[in-house]
Amino acid sequence: MPQILLLIAAGAGLVIVGTRWYRNEKRRIAAELRAAKEAMEHRDRESAVPLEQDPSTGVYRPKRVLHEAQNTRH
Repeated sequence: MPQILLLIAAGAGLVIVGTRWYRNEKRRIAAELRAAKEAMEHRDRESAVPLEQDPSTGVYRPKRVLHEAQNTRH
């Protein structure tokens, strides 16, 4: 009978340890996903090109930047 109690206690300990490990892994993965999402949003904001509407057609096109055009001519 004491062996069964010892086995039950060991099983309960393993369940507790497994539950804590699972919870910690879940938090770690969520943190990594959150950081990756923030990095993707930051990258999208940095690479966005401003648009301007063409008055004659109403179509939006990339905005022309004058200083870039002037730098390529020199």
